[in-house]
Amino acid sequence: MNQAVILAGGQGKRMKAPIPKPMFKVLGEPMLEWVLGACEQAGLSRICVVTGYEAQQIEDYLGDRCRTALQAERLGTGHAVQQTIPFLQEDTAGSTLVLCGDAPFIDSETIADSLARHEKEGNAVTVITANVEQPFGYGRILRTDSGIAGIVEEKDATDEQRRITEINSGCYWFRTADLLKLLGKLENNNAQNEYYLTDTIAIALKDGLRAGAYCSHNPDVVLGANDRKGLLKLNTAARMAVLHQHMANGVGFACTDGIIIERSVKIGAGTEILPNTILRGNTVIGENCVIGPGCVVEDTVIGDRVTLNTVQAYQSVIDSDVKIGPFVHIRPDSHICSGAKIGDFVEIKNTTVGEDTAIAHLAYLGDSDIGKDVNIGCGCVTVNFDGVKKSRCVIGDHAFVGCNTNLIAPVELGKHAYTAAGTTVTTDVPDYALAIDRGVLHIKDGYTLRKFAVKGKKGSDSSK
Repeated sequence: MNQAVILAGGQGKRMKAPIPKPMFKVLGEPMLEWVLGACEQAGLSRICVVTGYEAQQIEDYLGDRCRTALQAERLGTGHAVQQTIPFLQEDTAGSTLVLCGDAPFIDSETIADSLARHEKEGNAVTVITANVEQPFGYGRILRTDSGIAGIVEEKDATDEQRRITEINSGCYWFRTADLLKLLGKLENNNAQNEYYLTDTIAIALKDGLRAGAYCSHNPDVVLGANDRKGLLKLNTAARMAVLHQHMANGVGFACTDGIIIERSVKIGAGTEILPNTILRGNTVIGENCVIGPGCVVEDTVIGDRVTLNTVQAYQSVIDSDVKIGPFVHIRPDSHICSGAKIGDFVEIKNTTVGEDTAIAHLAYLGDSDIGKDVNIGCGCVTVNFDGVKKSRCVIGDHAFVGCNTNLIAPVELGKHAYTAAGTTVTTDVPDYALAIDRGVLHIKDGYTLRKFAVKGKKGSDSSK
């Protein structure tokens, strides 16, 4: 069986955070997740991840998804792969792909095509390479007519070798049986006293084995990050690649400033995404919508022809032909039905808002079931929490909830029911009824004359 080993034990000291380097995020996902996903998409289900610095963080993230091996001391890439020898020995019939967990842009096509080349040429080892315009700092590939002669590092290269633009990505296919033999022959006779995986190329050639190279069509396979500036470059490259893909699918961007769309998001043709909008997780957006500016949408399904203006929406469903915003918060488990209109400074939580219902502004509706064609006035609140438990409110179809109404859950308004402005509703209101709560109004004649007269007297006294 073909399998993969992912090297993920690096610390990334220049990141200046107690996180394993492969766990730093690119476009909302750990770099390790990008590499794992590429392996799985290429059909590699047997995977071992080599951990090291803060290993428990990676263990917790992976769960039972794949095997792990601990590199207790960081003694080089060859030493890291040596920690997987028990894993490799379990199945030696196929080939093993070795990848870097902090190089997120390896892709399933490159993995599959390089394996095909590796098997066709009968190589003991096949290096995945890329041609780049600026090869400085990378190991150069030295080719021969029959394969490759080796990899020369920047500091050891001649002037002529430095002009080579084909570089080592740090990814390799090995025949598993050959890899086990090569790992046993690695030595640490170098200034760093480390075991380098790149030395397996020279060892294989010395032993009469064939070494080859596959040049990926994706030059970004070589990209990694050693510090925060490098991480920003990775995020920028990933962000623009996703935006370009959406543009190719018919999504509009008048300006890309501040727009972040995670690669799991799906968007229909004709939709326009405005600046400062962040789309995350398993969000699905239909056709001909306008999302933004200033929206954050996460794990939410949105229908067609929806307008969101400065809206934050999480783990909810918004049907077609809905208009929301500005400054609206849609909290998890909410469902906004088609034709609804929600205006400024409204918060919805665990609530269904029925078809064609209008919530103009300044309202909180939590744990509620609101019917169709309902009007919710300014300042209305469903009082869903009594300090111990949360309860639900039900508002029937065509109800009219007057301004500054408090609905003390659990309570139900019938269909076509009205509440007068300022009413606090503590019992159910039947269909077609009016709930009106008016306290005794006291009017004190001449109050402001007396009030301002006292103020004026104090002011005149103080001026003396």
